[in-house]
Amino acid sequence: MFIETEATPNPDTLKFLPGRMLMDEGTANFTDVDAAKGSPLATALFGLADVRGVFVGYDFVTVTKATESDWSLVKPAVLGTLMTFFASGAPVIDPAYLASMGGQGDAEEDAEIIAQIRQLLDEKIRPAVAQDGGDIVYHGFKEGVVYLQMQGACSGCPSSTITLKNGIENLLKYYVPEVVDVRAVDL
Repeated sequence: MFIETEATPNPDTLKFLPGRMLMDEGTANFTDVDAAKGSPLATALFGLADVRGVFVGYDFVTVTKATESDWSLVKPAVLGTLMTFFASGAPVIDPAYLASMGGQGDAEEDAEIIAQIRQLLDEKIRPAVAQDGGDIVYHGFKEGVVYLQMQGACSGCPSSTITLKNGIENLLKYYVPEVVDVRAVDL
């Protein structure tokens, strides 16, 4: 098995492409070993001492290392863990965990606006963010403010604030005049 590796804008995060589909739809973000219980893959990666985050996309995994660690030491361990995991045949995400992931509770009167926001996120923003090894998750719309969470390589990336404000906010304001602000959510 050959696993490609790509740099991301976040120097502490690398994108690993195993050449296979990992999730049918959506993404999964794991920020610590407790959260990783829903993913055998993330649990295996958190078994490495220097791993601080795991993000699973359609056909890639981004791994965030401890800032003080060096990729020349961490990358071979991550690659070995990924190869061992994929050889095992275990599921990437536990099906029960996927079923437990719920939706958002937005106001009914904003349904049309929210549909426009979600469509823009899915069609214009999410593909661009995924190229950098991350995702953006919608967390709500209230009084003109869209709440989003950056995940994967985009979480903690030095340029994520600029991306959120200059890129995503401007695009949403242009297409959806009801949007007055975009704010980051950290969970």
